[in-house]
Amino acid sequence: MKIAFVVPAYNEEALIGRCLESILRELARGDYDSDVVVVNNASTDRTAEIARAFPGVRVVDEPVKGLVKARQAGYVATDGELIANVDADCALTPGWIDTVLTEFGKDERMVALSGPFIYDDLPMRQRALTRTWYGATYCMYVLDKYVLGVGGMLQGGNFIVRRSAMEKIGGFDTSIEFYGEDTDIARRISKAGRLKWTFALPMYSSGRRVAGEGFVRTGLRYAANYFAVNFGGRPVTRTHRDLRPENDNVRPEPVAARKRMKK
Repeated sequence: MKIAFVVPAYNEEALIGRCLESILRELARGDYDSDVVVVNNASTDRTAEIARAFPGVRVVDEPVKGLVKARQAGYVATDGELIANVDADCALTPGWIDTVLTEFGKDERMVALSGPFIYDDLPMRQRALTRTWYGATYCMYVLDKYVLGVGGMLQGGNFIVRRSAMEKIGGFDTSIEFYGEDTDIARRISKAGRLKWTFALPMYSSGRRVAGEGFVRTGLRYAANYFAVNFGGRPVTRTHRDLRPENDNVRPEPVAARKRMKK
């Protein structure tokens, strides 16, 4: 199966390099049929220039700003059967691609696969809280899917969908701005086949939203929109803050790396 990576990017010059390096490093581990597309989503910095410097990476432009619009533009721009949606502030963990291909290869009915984030630039306490949060959301996922029979759970920025299933549901809903976009896809695509959430598919991600808005506020907002989309069909939060490092020319080092530098 051909796997296509779609990376939406708005003013991500500080982090897009780490993301693409991780994708290309994983692709170099095997002989994969693949495509890597960065969607330059109305960036005003060097995001597109940096992305084009990576061999084998294509850049397509989506001038209308919006995360879901960028995902849709990337989905349309490639012909991969598996569409890996990876946010620009994320980085693949070792073996990520093999896990994806194994899961889809053993189950023809699988239409979507997702896993958690590892916020490697947050302090230990906040990372522990995040693990607790994922434990609680997994319980909600099991309840919704197997008891209530509604939707499912995908982690925006770390999810893979099967193209044939996306075609059946009409692609991404570009009327959604930000919050609830992953739950919307999970709710609709679960009607076309099997969706799986697994802790065996983690991905590194910037914790800038948690750091910028606070753990409790961020968690409550995501939870509110999860329930709103699953049971009402639409998110309740229509706007969001764009959070970037204070100095976009300097990528914040993961906590572990900062500790090593102090020794």
